[in-house]
This record gives sequence, C-alpha cells and structure tokens, in this order.
Amino acid sequence: MVDAMNGSAIAASGLRKAYKDKVVVDGIDLDVRAGTIFALLGPNGAGKTTTVNVLTTLLAPDAGKVVVAGHDGATETRAVRAAIGVTGQFASVDDLLTGEENLLLMADLLHLPKDRGRRVAGRLLDRFDLVEAAGKPAVSYSGGMRRKLDLAMTLVGKPQIIFLDEPTTGLDPRSRRTMWEIIRELVADGTTIFLTTQYLEEADQLADRIAVLDRGRLVAEGTAAELKRRVPGSHVRLRFAHRPALDLAARILPESTRDDEELTLRVPGDGGVRSLRALLERLDAHSVEAEELSVHTPDLDDVFLALTGHASKEVNAR
Repeated sequence: MVDAMNGSAIAASGLRKAYKDKVVVDGIDLDVRAGTIFALLGPNGAGKTTTVNVLTTLLAPDAGKVVVAGHDGATETRAVRAAIGVTGQFASVDDLLTGEENLLLMADLLHLPKDRGRRVAGRLLDRFDLVEAAGKPAVSYSGGMRRKLDLAMTLVGKPQIIFLDEPTTGLDPRSRRTMWEIIRELVADGTTIFLTTQYLEEADQLADRIAVLDRGRLVAEGTAAELKRRVPGSHVRLRFAHRPALDLAARILPESTRDDEELTLRVPGDGGVRSLRALLERLDAHSVEAEELSVHTPDLDDVFLALTGHASKEVNAR
C-alpha cells in the first residue's frame, strides 16, 4: 500500500551507490506522490538508471532508505516487486509469440487462473487497440505496437507504480503522442508513473514534477513551470499598432529591447501574474495600449543546459 501518512508512492532519503571509487548516486532524496507522473532527467552517466535499479530492488544501495508503495526496499523486497511494474527502453516482448500469447505468458508467470488470464489479456488488447493484431507474431509489429504490447504486459499484474524507462524511444511523433495518452489514462486511473526520458518535451507535457540529476546529485526539482522560471530569459513581448505608441512605450520601459521593423518591445520579466500586472499598469498610467502581448519563458532545453552544462541532445536514460 502507498504510505497513507504522507501520500508518497516512492520515498528515498540519502540514497547512495558507488562502484569501487566511483560514486554514481550521491545522497539523493526523492518523494513521488501517489497518482502522479514524476520525471527524472539527466545527461549520460548522471545515475538515472542506477537510481531506478535501486528503487525497483534490482540493486541494493550502499546507504540511504527506500520505501516503495509503503514497503521497505531493503527488507520487503517481494512486496515492493509485487506492487510495481517496470518497462524498459527495450521491449521485453517475445517475437516468436503472438501479441495475445505474450500477454497470456505474462499471466501464467503471475500465476493467474487461466480464465482470468484470458479476460485480462482480452481487456488489455482492446485497451491498447491491438485486437486485430492479437493473433500475429510480435516480430511483425511496428515499433509503436511493440511499445504498447510491452506496457500492456506490465499491466497484467495491475501494478500500483510503473517505472517507464524511455517509453517512446524510436517512436514516430504519432505513436509517441498515442503513448502519452495511454500514460495519462493510467494516471487518471490512480497509477503512479516514474518516468525517465530523453525527450525534454515529453517531460514537459507529462510530468507533474521533474527532477534533474547530474553527476549523481539532484541539482533541481519542481514543476516544469518552476524549473523554467529558474533560468534567465523570461520576457514579455509587446506589439504596438504604430510607431508613436512604440516610441512612448520604449521611454516608459527603458529596460526593454525594441524592434522597429516588428513594432515590438521585449521586456525582461519572470512571466508571473504580478509582474505582468505591474507592467500593464505602467503603460496604462501613460494611456499606452499594446496591440498584442505574449509571455515567453525558457523551455526545458534551456533549463537542462543551465543546470547541467550539457546540451539536451546528450540526455538519455543512463
């Protein structure tokens, strides 16, 4: 069961893991709330996969405590494993079996009664739009179909928490968005998702909270909006109907940068409601009205680069 005291599905404190003299995970704390999507980002070698392996009981930490679904990761390993599902970046589908047979095999491994296993397989094939392909060997499936089948196999045991390691790697944009919708549906049903991804847009679109891991340490955590506000570059863009209004606004807002061709001003700001209201009040005091207003904030690529010093193209799940 999820820890009823604080609503945490996953909690880790002082987590540390080293290989000889190389520290891979260096004293991190995590608190993943039940029924949410938590994304862990980090460059190559940041320690993400090691962190996931510790949380899923595949590795024992050198120090620290892990509680998953209310169970101690060190002393209640079997209970933790019964509460979770893990879908890696490489599908665990058996290519020689059909889609239905893969699901039935998983049901057998979980010791489900035959009739119940068939009902569960049928529901999952329908849920993931795989009914027509159910009798075809998995080797004939597209990348998107294989990803859906792999996740469906994870769901046979109805896990409370699902660890998704790069669930959309290699998928085309349409298949990726289909997978996003499936993930959102799972969370709407009460499942907790722990996500690692190489796509910053994916974390931006899906995650309730995001943690950035670099060299084994958490360097930032928060919502996507909170992380973006930590990086300089937020500004308000004002466009005016004619040059005199632009000239007057530029005198009122000397901190702005003007573009005479576009009749716009770029005004530094944090993008918050309070600062936006103050900006408009400064213009109103001189009867200046902007034709258009838009707020621009850094994206997660900017955040990632600022926090880790690595370009986002280097992000992966290792």
